[in-house]
Amino acid sequence: MAEMTSESMNAAAGIDLTQFYQVFFEEAGENLDRMEQQLLEIDITAADDEELNSIFRCAHSVKGGAATFGFADVAQLTHQMETLLDKLRRRELEATAAMVDVLLQSGDALRSQLARHQGAGGGEIDTTELLFCIGAMVAGKAPAARAEPVAADAPNAAAAAAPSVAGQRILELRVGPLEHTEQAANLVELFGEIPDLGTIEPIDGGQPSDGMRRFKVVTTSTDNDLLDLFTFHVAREAVQLLPLGKGYGFHDGAPGAPPEAEAPKADPGYGFFDEAPGAPNGAAREAVPGLAVAPAPGAKPAPLVAKADKAPAAALESATLRVSIEKVDQLINLVGELVITQAMLAQNSAKVDPALYQQMAAGLADLDRNTRDLQESVMSIRMIPMSIVFNRFPRMLRDLAGKLGKKVEFVTKGEATELDKGMVEKITDPLTHLVRNSCDHGVELPAERVARGKPEQGTILLSASHQGGSIVIEVRDDGKGLSRDKLVKKARERGIDAPDSMTDAEVWSLIFAPGFSTAEVVTDVSGRGVGMDVVKKNITALGGTVEIDSAEGYGMSVKVRLPLTMAIMDGMSIGVGEEVYILPLSSVIESFQVRDGVIKTIGGSGRVVEVRGDFMPVLELGQVFNVPRFDFDNASGIMVVAEGEGGRVALLVDELLGQQQVVVKNLEANYRRVNDVSGATIMGDGRVALILDVGSLVRRSRH
Repeated sequence: MAEMTSESMNAAAGIDLTQFYQVFFEEAGENLDRMEQQLLEIDITAADDEELNSIFRCAHSVKGGAATFGFADVAQLTHQMETLLDKLRRRELEATAAMVDVLLQSGDALRSQLARHQGAGGGEIDTTELLFCIGAMVAGKAPAARAEPVAADAPNAAAAAAPSVAGQRILELRVGPLEHTEQAANLVELFGEIPDLGTIEPIDGGQPSDGMRRFKVVTTSTDNDLLDLFTFHVAREAVQLLPLGKGYGFHDGAPGAPPEAEAPKADPGYGFFDEAPGAPNGAAREAVPGLAVAPAPGAKPAPLVAKADKAPAAALESATLRVSIEKVDQLINLVGELVITQAMLAQNSAKVDPALYQQMAAGLADLDRNTRDLQESVMSIRMIPMSIVFNRFPRMLRDLAGKLGKKVEFVTKGEATELDKGMVEKITDPLTHLVRNSCDHGVELPAERVARGKPEQGTILLSASHQGGSIVIEVRDDGKGLSRDKLVKKARERGIDAPDSMTDAEVWSLIFAPGFSTAEVVTDVSGRGVGMDVVKKNITALGGTVEIDSAEGYGMSVKVRLPLTMAIMDGMSIGVGEEVYILPLSSVIESFQVRDGVIKTIGGSGRVVEVRGDFMPVLELGQVFNVPRFDFDNASGIMVVAEGEGGRVALLVDELLGQQQVVVKNLEANYRRVNDVSGATIMGDGRVALILDVGSLVRRSRH
């Protein structure tokens, strides 16, 4: 069906459907993601009824919406997919790996088609080959090359290439009551505009009887397809589709009444799922828990499978509300301003005698508590599970491993760990590169693994966990690991200083050098020297760090450490001279008074302090930030131990001012990047305070 036809149908119905496009595109994307995930997880040797039904429902939902909005190319492809899935769930066909591959490729094509309709650009997607393959599978044949190519611009070329997937059906179409019969002419025109829809002819002599118009329809389309199209022209309640024969309102000898022999049996396979709109009462229902369904004639009986550990895939989010991200961001900004105002009131009220203003003090205490609760609730709206990121990797690894000839098992842990949505969007590309690296550089070929005494199937683990105020995402594989000698040799070839005295951690960090690559051959997967340096740059821009650990012959681990959110955080205010700095509270371990002789000098310049048997470097913040001093008596009398990037540092400060919530402002966007500073905030008195980057301070102390 052409898009022009869709527009004419919309105009006839008097409804502007473009207002619903965005919801359709979002729901279609979710359905395609769900279908892909289920196809990747399905066991083709023992496919579960509910799994097949759930995959079918995903395709069916996309097809229904596409037909409603007139996206004919999407509806055509999903119709073929639905036919194949319907035969699989009815056990009329046995699932094969080739079928899974074709369905996955169809999902990719659908995404491209939807992106084009959404305005992302690009030409029309040619799905002729896909339609041909699916049609051959539906017919029970292995797909083979066609004898004659079909012109891409030929009308309905793809549909013609695919074999017929269902026999013709003869139906009775009823339109009524009387006030709707004049609109029946629109349905006749519709069949003229869409030739492959079938044929239609009046069977009541063109004269309404009992307030109804009746037509004979010969079609290969399902009832659901027809109803989706008809309801553009006629109200849904005014359309009925019934098997054509005696007993459906005709008397013997009535014009157009078919002989008894012609009356076909009711088709139990309309392609409807349970409670679908427009499903006739006699339509067969899908297999659902507790409902016995007779198998189709000739079909293999479905095995009875019970899986208690799987939630029903058909369960929909019934208590969710779609809100644009702009509204959520605006809400978070307003809460941030409220936090600043609350801090200002709290600071000013500290000078007031609470005994004289008891009611005001109680109100300010309630405001403090409610502001914190509101902030936590609002921030939780932006927090989404890491499964959103993790779910895109199984398909990518499946395709990549197949291309490289490797066997890889993908394991995930901590999918429920939550991270700020803004962070999730920006961490996806770096993680994708790390996972691809593990498959390409890390995991060996099966023969090579067996020769080394390993199982031929490699394992890639992707995990996420909370550690303090950070989230740690790890990509680990059991491949060949990094070679110290190879890295040092490659670095020296590129003119990078790499002495033999370098520690393992320093050698591993060489792979972050711009243009550095250990790949021997440049392929479409890797070897161009563009990657790990960009990964580190992107993660550092998020306020995160990257740590590498490796053992040659055993595997490699890359840990990415990120702050949970970049909007509002708990901080400790510290004073240095006349300046105020903020330390993230999650990084603060302890604080204590500095006693004489506790700080030791080593190597002539470095200073360390012993805390319960552990020595750690000392940094004086006044020197780090060149803070001017006027009161030398109270200078650097307190030491704060902070932790970051797996190390600790003792910071010398003048005083501890207190703990408070701070709204993080991007300093780089508003000013410029400052070393050892991750952001800024506005204090209660209106002054700007810098938020310290503890990880950067730890790195500084090591040098």
